[in-house]
Amino acid sequence: MASWSQADTDRAVMAVGWHCYREETARGLARLSHEETGLGDIEDLYTLQRGRVLGILNDLHGARTVGVVEEQPELGLVKIAKPLGVIAVASPATAPAPGIICNALPMLKTRNASVFSPNPRAHRSALATLDVMRAALSEIGAPPDLVQCLPVTGREAGEQLMAAADSVVAIGGAGTVRRAYRSGTPAIGAGVGNPTVIVDETADLEDAVGKIQHGAGFNHGTSCSSESNVLVHHSIAAAFEETLARAGAHLCTEEEAARVVRLLWPDGSALNRELIGRPAADIARAAGVTLDASEKVTVLVVRCADPRQDSAVLREKLSPLLTVSVYTDFDEAVRLVQNISERCGLGHSCAVHTARTDRVMRLAEAVSHCRVVVNQSTMTNTGSLASGVPFTTTLSSGSWGGSSVSGNVTWRHFLNHTTVSRPIPARVPDEAALFGAYWEDARDAGPRGALSVADA
Repeated sequence: MASWSQADTDRAVMAVGWHCYREETARGLARLSHEETGLGDIEDLYTLQRGRVLGILNDLHGARTVGVVEEQPELGLVKIAKPLGVIAVASPATAPAPGIICNALPMLKTRNASVFSPNPRAHRSALATLDVMRAALSEIGAPPDLVQCLPVTGREAGEQLMAAADSVVAIGGAGTVRRAYRSGTPAIGAGVGNPTVIVDETADLEDAVGKIQHGAGFNHGTSCSSESNVLVHHSIAAAFEETLARAGAHLCTEEEAARVVRLLWPDGSALNRELIGRPAADIARAAGVTLDASEKVTVLVVRCADPRQDSAVLREKLSPLLTVSVYTDFDEAVRLVQNISERCGLGHSCAVHTARTDRVMRLAEAVSHCRVVVNQSTMTNTGSLASGVPFTTTLSSGSWGGSSVSGNVTWRHFLNHTTVSRPIPARVPDEAALFGAYWEDARDAGPRGALSVADA
């Protein structure tokens, strides 16, 4: 594959992308994924796959990944793109088919082979997804083994794959990411998602609530980008909750909230894995919470009176559960976003709904996050046709979240480059420009302004 032309490469990407995008295929994989894992919603899984495949293909369209990809004649430099080799991919149980497809497509675009090590809970779904892609490659005469799935699951097999590969991409829990970095193979890991959202008093309330409600409830909250915690200004808190209720949320009473929390975190810290990705009505029923018009309720809302204190409800939920807290001062809200993420996972993302551009930058400059989403659902972290964010399924969190990459992982991360360097006319640095005002200050200060080697 390393010797393929750009046209050969693009043909393989288009073939695989089309077969995965087909309605019949997407619906079949959505049904199988839900049947096997019990996570999420069939219709949302279908929508997710179609939307991400389309977005990924749009991002890949026209991208140059073969041969000379950059020339800087003024510097005498030419850059040639080359593949990494065989990439090991640890994929999660949440939305297993889109997760595999949207890694395989950019890896094919960059002429890499990929071998997937799926979560044991989604092994059948992974095999079925790979079968679709392999059939597409065979159809155009390309080697189907460019995309493969381990026939066995488990930590040992996954670790052996990581150690043997040329590169590793790890999506899943913190343990999976840590094993990837311990493998001795160059690795990229995804970060822990737990987006906290600020809604200030200038926000378009209907718009903000609609986007937060959609993100928190989409696919039953299984995305790492699902809205998790909301900090709302005290002056609009009541109106915010009323609007949430009209949009399809159930605001739990203090007693109901306590039952939901005990159900989801039985020991006070570890999330009940049997209830993640379940509909809001199922969680309410299991907690003994009665819902009015349960078929219309997509999100359960619990209040957190003091978000400054550590609490299970402020952590990643992987369920259609939203925590709401009230703040009085915007700078206080910014500090809370940072504090919550320090306890629950730095680096991933946060959001703000506001009409104040200055507040956007105050938040962005203060927090240790790779993404600050403005007047959108945090679900756009993975890419959106209504924003410039590139499509991906791997949301790395920089050094803040223990990752080697800061931002969305795309095809650009799956290339090696060979640089050709030719001689150019010598460049003579301008000392005055380089040292600037410091040089002048040092001259004026005389000997007292200079550091000796011993001082340094």
